[in-house]
Amino acid sequence: MANHELSEQEKVRRASMEALRARGIEPYPAAEYKVTGYTTEIKENFKDDQEPKREVAVAGRIMSRRIMGKASFMELQDSEGRIQVYVSRDDICPGEDKEFYNIVFKKLLDIGDFIGVKGYVFRTQMGEITIHAQEITVLSKSLRPLPIVKMKDGKAYDAFTDPELRYRQRYVDLVVNARVKDIFLKRTKVFNSMREFFNKHGYIEVETPILQPIPGGASARPFITHHNTLDIPLYLRIADELYLKRLIVGGFEGVYEFSKNFRNEGMDRTHNPEFTCMEIYVSYKDYNWMMDFTERMIEKICMDVNGTDEVKVGDNVISFKAPFRRVTMTDAIKEATGFDITGKSEEELRAFCKEAGIEVEPTMGKGKLIDEIFGAKCEGSFIQPTFITDYPIEMSPLTKRHRNDPTLTERFELMVNGKELCNAYSELNDPIDQYERFVDQMNLSAKGDDEAMIIDHDFIRALEYGMPPTSGMGIGMDRLVMLMTGQTTIQEVLLFPQMRPEKRAKKAEEGEENENEAENAE
Repeated sequence: MANHELSEQEKVRRASMEALRARGIEPYPAAEYKVTGYTTEIKENFKDDQEPKREVAVAGRIMSRRIMGKASFMELQDSEGRIQVYVSRDDICPGEDKEFYNIVFKKLLDIGDFIGVKGYVFRTQMGEITIHAQEITVLSKSLRPLPIVKMKDGKAYDAFTDPELRYRQRYVDLVVNARVKDIFLKRTKVFNSMREFFNKHGYIEVETPILQPIPGGASARPFITHHNTLDIPLYLRIADELYLKRLIVGGFEGVYEFSKNFRNEGMDRTHNPEFTCMEIYVSYKDYNWMMDFTERMIEKICMDVNGTDEVKVGDNVISFKAPFRRVTMTDAIKEATGFDITGKSEEELRAFCKEAGIEVEPTMGKGKLIDEIFGAKCEGSFIQPTFITDYPIEMSPLTKRHRNDPTLTERFELMVNGKELCNAYSELNDPIDQYERFVDQMNLSAKGDDEAMIIDHDFIRALEYGMPPTSGMGIGMDRLVMLMTGQTTIQEVLLFPQMRPEKRAKKAEEGEENENEAENAE
């Protein structure tokens, strides 16, 4: 049953569906349809002098039709692309069904329907590689019309471009906007290239819990749920860092994970509450080694995905040719504002923020205040890949103290196109220091900071067994895909971005409720 008021076109399509059944043609057959060729491969391997002509069986959606009496042309779209199909009445009428062409093909099939086509490949007088149909099989009837783009004088009309509709109905977006599918094919290439890079170095891909008793590894507000059997609260993962470090304690030399993380925070062009992160940890390395490793990895990914080390994002051409520039956090702030954060107290930092017009909360400690200064005055200016290094200790509760300055940490973030892409440390492996940092975080929590970390006593216990010198790095995969595909919003690189519930007409909702009541009664 329909859960909305049917349009006239939808009523016609439902009538066509029933008419197909009346003729003994099932509009949703269960049998396998054996495909022997795909559009791109057929075109690439076509030879004009090939005899006999190559016979193929293809399957896909009807995307356009030109009905011309006893013969017609249509465009078929499969998973790889589109190809023209020539249909002649005398060729496709099966057996004694002489009306198959006039009734089924011309009247009961619609744009958007899935069909199978068997025939041979030839080139038309207009020079277009085409399949001459000898048999057509109905595979799935489309009951809603597709938003087909119309062209006039080189301009597109009625295009499916509304972001609200595109993100909410990604299945339609993928059908009618070819470039969208290319983005997600490149997304897969990004993941494959990175995985290949790690595997070549001998590092192991692992899986860690998504439901966690303590939301650790990052400063973020978590989603919370309840496990009925254990009668305990559980948190959706905000990061997998502490679990991966446990594996380093356990003896793995290098581990990595592509993880779905969840943070109960704001949504904008670069943030989604559910996102994909990659974290890697390698024994006996430090953050200097990790900077070299990271820039080589990203340069490789760009080459694998785009065939060049440059990408265009908006008005910016970004080069991922290694090496990348390196600037300390202190120098970056000093260059942008003239203010030296070295040795400054919380009161002095808060006073500077007020003077500079930077909004801050009373709950923020030194680390958060410095982070706000950098975000407001520096971050957006780093377009080309730049490592920001040596963060103040208050900003980095899981990071080893700097070997030359105990007020700093051995940490870097990679900034690209004005946003953070990577975050990495020489990992803190001193259990006593780590415990004291956790206590400092709990003090911030007591002041009202709902993103402060909770003490993970089991993680402290793991460190007490001994963790070797280790470097770790986390990278936002969605932001990396944005860069590699030239997109400026995270929603463009997520197949199903988070959205508000769809508003539905009251009449439709009441109709659905009545349907549900009827089904329950049955």
